[in-house]
Amino acid sequence: MNAPARSAHINAHTQSAAHSALERRLRQQLRGAVMFDRASRGRYATDASIYQIEPVGVVVPVDEADALLALQIAIDSGVPVLPRGGGTSQCGQTVGEALIIDVSKHLNGLMGFDRDARTVTVQPGMVLDHLNAYLKPHGLWFPVDVSTSAQATIGGMAGNNSCGSRSLAYGNMVHNVLGIDAVLADGTQHAFGVIPSNWATLDGLPDYQALVTRLVGIAQREAAEIELRYPKLLRRVGGYNLDMLLPAGANLAHLLVGSEGTLAFSRRLELKLSTLPRHKVLGVCHFPTFYQSMVAPQHIVKLKPAAVELVDRTMIDLARSNPAFRPIVDQCVRGEPAAILLVEFAGEDLDTQRRGLKQLVDLMGELGFPEGVVEVVEPALQRDFWEVRKAGLNIMMSMKGDGKPVSFIEDCAVPLEHLAEYTDQLTQVFAKYHTEGTWYAHASVGCLHVRPILDMRREGASQMRAIAEEAAVLVQKYKGSYSGEHGDGLVRSEWIEPFFGQQLVAAFTEIKDVLDPKGLLNPGKIIRPTRQDDRSLFRYKPGYQVQPLTTVLDWREWGGFDKAVEMCNNNGHCRKFDAGTMCPSYRVTRDEQHLTRGRANTLRLALSGQLGPDALTSSAVTEAMDLCVSCKGCRRECPTGIDMAKMKIEYLHHHHRHHGISLKERLIAYLPHYAHWAAQAAPLLNVVQEWVKPLLGFAALRSMPQWRTDFWRASERPTATAATVTAAREVVLFVDTFSTYFDPENVRAAHLVLTAAGYTVHLPVADGEQRPLCCGRTFLAGGLVEQARAEAQRLLAAVQPFVARGVPIVGLEPSCLLTLRDEFLSLLPGADAKALAAQAVLFEEFIAQELTAGRWHLLLKALPQSKALVHGHCHQKAFAAMPAVAQVLALIPNLNVEFIESSCCGMAGSFGYEDSHYAVSMQMAELSLLPKLRESSPSTLIVADGTSCRHQIRDGVAREAQHVARVLAAALA
Repeated sequence: MNAPARSAHINAHTQSAAHSALERRLRQQLRGAVMFDRASRGRYATDASIYQIEPVGVVVPVDEADALLALQIAIDSGVPVLPRGGGTSQCGQTVGEALIIDVSKHLNGLMGFDRDARTVTVQPGMVLDHLNAYLKPHGLWFPVDVSTSAQATIGGMAGNNSCGSRSLAYGNMVHNVLGIDAVLADGTQHAFGVIPSNWATLDGLPDYQALVTRLVGIAQREAAEIELRYPKLLRRVGGYNLDMLLPAGANLAHLLVGSEGTLAFSRRLELKLSTLPRHKVLGVCHFPTFYQSMVAPQHIVKLKPAAVELVDRTMIDLARSNPAFRPIVDQCVRGEPAAILLVEFAGEDLDTQRRGLKQLVDLMGELGFPEGVVEVVEPALQRDFWEVRKAGLNIMMSMKGDGKPVSFIEDCAVPLEHLAEYTDQLTQVFAKYHTEGTWYAHASVGCLHVRPILDMRREGASQMRAIAEEAAVLVQKYKGSYSGEHGDGLVRSEWIEPFFGQQLVAAFTEIKDVLDPKGLLNPGKIIRPTRQDDRSLFRYKPGYQVQPLTTVLDWREWGGFDKAVEMCNNNGHCRKFDAGTMCPSYRVTRDEQHLTRGRANTLRLALSGQLGPDALTSSAVTEAMDLCVSCKGCRRECPTGIDMAKMKIEYLHHHHRHHGISLKERLIAYLPHYAHWAAQAAPLLNVVQEWVKPLLGFAALRSMPQWRTDFWRASERPTATAATVTAAREVVLFVDTFSTYFDPENVRAAHLVLTAAGYTVHLPVADGEQRPLCCGRTFLAGGLVEQARAEAQRLLAAVQPFVARGVPIVGLEPSCLLTLRDEFLSLLPGADAKALAAQAVLFEEFIAQELTAGRWHLLLKALPQSKALVHGHCHQKAFAAMPAVAQVLALIPNLNVEFIESSCCGMAGSFGYEDSHYAVSMQMAELSLLPKLRESSPSTLIVADGTSCRHQIRDGVAREAQHVARVLAAALA
């Protein structure tokens, strides 16, 4: 070994020993989680940027004292520290070779609220949406409304000096922070706030007074250079906010805002609140060319709107391709515009806002676009369309393939009068380097998010460098800001000096050295940066490659299993809590490991060999996938289309091939094969299974499904007479294994309703077999894909004659029927499976379709119950079937229907029965479902189509839930 290599080896060994010592000390003294294993560090090595840097370790402190102790231990050990919230930074602020302190799990409290003063004090891990949910009943909100509000933490927003869609009306983060209680690297704590005009009042705080004197002195010394160099724009967040220390009444906390954790650790933040507007209206302005949409904002802002947001054609098309967004887009967007502007007016008086909307319509006419505005006054539609806009970045990241929209000049800002010319010239730059950009965001303030589409595995790095250099020249030409919203981080810190000059960079360095003399707080950001195109820091580093893997499912739609996994861009949308399904296990544990993003990262690291050989079947991946309940929530709600449920099937296949399958797993998977014989001995088997369930690994506290002596039998399949059969009135009723043997009343009810409505109901079977048709769901849940494929082929053969003549295939159990629409396409790729998927519908979906077509005629009567609470099965939500449930239940006279806003019920097939998962299963149910049911009247009708959901409700609150088919059958006149 030569001398340099020997030295590097010694240094690496020394560093490893130091990190081991740090880990031991943290474990001994902290009460929170301490994670130094390879998989945990890998999960925290990325954020929503292009970078990946493995941290030294991760701690999740349980309270402020724990966090400050971790900070001090690391500093004493000479190890850098990186505070982290949601980990959604787009510029690489939250990755680094440091000890990461994750404040999002426990340091998320609301510590003080003064309604009259309109102030609130929070810990850094508080999520914006959670804060605003608390404030809403008080008529207040925190108006820095970033698009990542469901996962963005206040500490992270302050670190980045975030802005949001309505900064035109409310300003940036720095304009809404009143004070920060912060801890410096030397352990001293100060309340950073307004600097009093009489500094003598600080005599009792000599250290703080000295700090104020030093920092304000630097700002005053550099006043002339600040006046020359700082952009005269609202949207400029580069460098440190040194200019904010110059005016009388300056606030020292504003120096920390935008500092990206490089100057201090924020313990608590005091925020200024605003009155929540009572009324909003939205005008959607359509433009035939992108250039025209860029000319208009300078005129529109004179109408004093709250927001003017751009959405370009690329984003419109991608949103329309997303089943969750298409119905919303189609209501608000006419035709195929090149771009639209979302113009919002907000305030206390509705008439005033409507006048603003009328003025907008008139203005658009004057600009040459009569009939160019779609007026959206209905609040729910406004909210839904803003959600589409908020998902803009993530929608664009759903592009399949290695080329992705890359963030590096994303939020340059220029004066409005130059916006059209700037965007036009930048588009020409993209063309020069054989790419194009996707545009969206804040037209009101000249800050447009643009991401050139680059392949960062190949020539993307060199293209990025060239485009960045030319963009910098353009921004300087128009006296703009190179960093207008998302901060500097790893991708833009290098560009601070070209814009601010050497003198101000020296001042920034001086400030850094005053507050962090050892340079251990998030190093490499803002001060002493690395190059933005240092490929050794990229997620896809030189030499990145995926290990060969023969997959069992068809992943060609994504370009391979690895490409499907890599669709996760770490945006963190799966961290949301207040709506939708995704991600149930994370909502319970709050651990990155149990997050859709965490699982995707773990799989990516395993597939690319970064967790060692054969990592796909390792304990690290097993632990990450263990609590995935295959709810399919991410399939619908993840803007980049991550389908973790399907990925889990692929993973389990490889896991079982390597490790084998347990008796419990085999019993669950093969249930459709032995169910017919088990039902013959139902009374005895029900007793036996209760006795043996602890031996097999089922939870002692969980009741088992009860085998029925009155199961659905072949003899109940009525034969239709020739008089009743008409081609237009036929359906196939797919009777799955669970409905056959555990819930036969649902089959009878569905059959009764369909025949009462005049339909001929076919109940096909496999040739020469009594065993019911099966979708293979139990096999898929166990990773036994070949067995599932055999079931799929058997079912497809039985129903193919009906599919060929267009007969709908109607199912009752969501997880089974929707397998025909989803997994069948990966099990049996081809025209036959696609045809079946196109005709496979849930019972309520079929009725809703017939209603829409004017073919459903059935007289229903009122029920004894006047109210119904509905819990949606996860797969119903994932496939947008819940509106059909609402439409069908609305047919029942005088029935008031309320849908429970809940995630997964916690059963998820066999998951909730297993002893190892029982506690988590009940925690999922207790998040919202069971409390809502306990609040309801005993006379309230409970509706749930999923057999597992009904079981959880029965175990959790001792109430019976009914399938929609039974509810309709009971209402037959």
